[in-house]
Amino acid sequence: MAKTESSQSLSFLAQAVHFLRRKMPVGFKPEIAIVLGSGLADLVQAVQKPRMIPYSQIPGTLPLGVPGHRGELVLGEMSGKKVMVFSGRKHYYEGVPMSVVTYPLRLAARLGVQKIILTSAVGAVNPRYRIGDIVVIRDHLNFMGANPLRGAHDPSFGARFPDLSGCYGLSLQKLAVAAAKKLKIRTQSGIYCAVIGPSYETPAEIQAFGRLGADVVGMSVVPEAIVSRQMNLEVLALSHVSNMASGISKQRLNHGEVLEAGKASGRSFTNLISQILKSL
Repeated sequence: MAKTESSQSLSFLAQAVHFLRRKMPVGFKPEIAIVLGSGLADLVQAVQKPRMIPYSQIPGTLPLGVPGHRGELVLGEMSGKKVMVFSGRKHYYEGVPMSVVTYPLRLAARLGVQKIILTSAVGAVNPRYRIGDIVVIRDHLNFMGANPLRGAHDPSFGARFPDLSGCYGLSLQKLAVAAAKKLKIRTQSGIYCAVIGPSYETPAEIQAFGRLGADVVGMSVVPEAIVSRQMNLEVLALSHVSNMASGISKQRLNHGEVLEAGKASGRSFTNLISQILKSL
């Protein structure tokens, strides 16, 4: 009998946990996982004593196909905390199941991580935002037409019907805002609207999202946040504004500019996350 997607994922998870524990330095127990979005790969340079593992070596992890995502797991220390940094992510628009998109979060939880920092590039729906702003996500709208918890349920992952009213940890949001203030980094507190992609949104869609309360729009984060909360992990989501959304600005959108904006925000992002880790 063929294995179901759920049983395959559990099998891969067990293999991946065993593989990574053999790769970890003696006594290394990851405390925090960080997922890097488009153009933010330079943060790995701040990881001390790094041990880099290509995704292609980790059971159940698929190679990445989007520019700006390296496709490697970095184990090490940052601001005195033991971290596992996922340099790049799979996206739902690539045609993979949600179980593949959220696999790194399942893996991090199995390895004992308690806190997750999700990063991403976003388009600004809120006209008051500026390119380069870092947005501390406080809530989301899921317009992806899918939920990562759909399908067979494994109780070991958590509740079948998790409460998302506190999806993004308030204490972590406060830490992030305080850290940014100390570093004089401009931040916003906003609502993330998740869409499938890969096409950018139309001006009419952006107008509708804005009326529903969205401040930024992107093609990731939300599935990862939902799965993390199901597993009772604390979630902090930080997004950098790489462009003004369609209709907010007359400028045409392209992925190359998103990557360039990510590189420009890289130092601020690295400094901010380092400061947040120091405060934990």
